[in-house]
Amino acid sequence: MNKEHLYQLCLNFIEQRIQTAETALAQAREASNDDTKSSAGDKYETSREMMQQDIDRNKRLLIDAEENRKVLEAIAHAVPSETIRGGSLVNTNQGIFYISISAGQLQTEGKTVFAISAASPIGKLMLGKKSKDSFSFNGKTYTIQEVA
Repeated sequence: MNKEHLYQLCLNFIEQRIQTAETALAQAREASNDDTKSSAGDKYETSREMMQQDIDRNKRLLIDAEENRKVLEAIAHAVPSETIRGGSLVNTNQGIFYISISAGQLQTEGKTVFAISAASPIGKLMLGKKSKDSFSFNGKTYTIQEVA
C-alpha cells in the first residue's frame, strides 16, 4: 500500500478544511462589517455577538487545520520503523490504520484505511507497539499484523 498516496489524501483533506475555514471566516467578517446599527439596540447587539462567535469559531477551525497540516509536515518523511509512530501504516486484524491526522476513512487501492491521530484514544494505544503485539479497544482485540 502506498503511504505517499495516503499522505496526499490527508494533505488534500486538510487543505480543503483550511480553505473552507478561511472562506467562512472572510464571509463572517464581511457580514459583521456590513451590519449597521438598527433602532432595535438589543437585537443589534445580539446579532453582533452571534457574528463574533461565528468569527471566533472559524478562527479556531482554521488554527486546528493549520496545526494538523504541521503534523502532516512532520511525518512527511518518516522513515520506516518496526514500532508504531507518526507516519506508520498499521495493518491489524480489525483494519488498516494510517497514524497521521484524524481524517476518517480513506479509500486507496480498493481498500479502506482509517487515518487517525496519534493523540486519538486508539492511536495512543498503538504507539510503540510492534508486529504481533495486541491491544484492546472498545471491547475488541486488535492484533498488529504489519507495521510499515
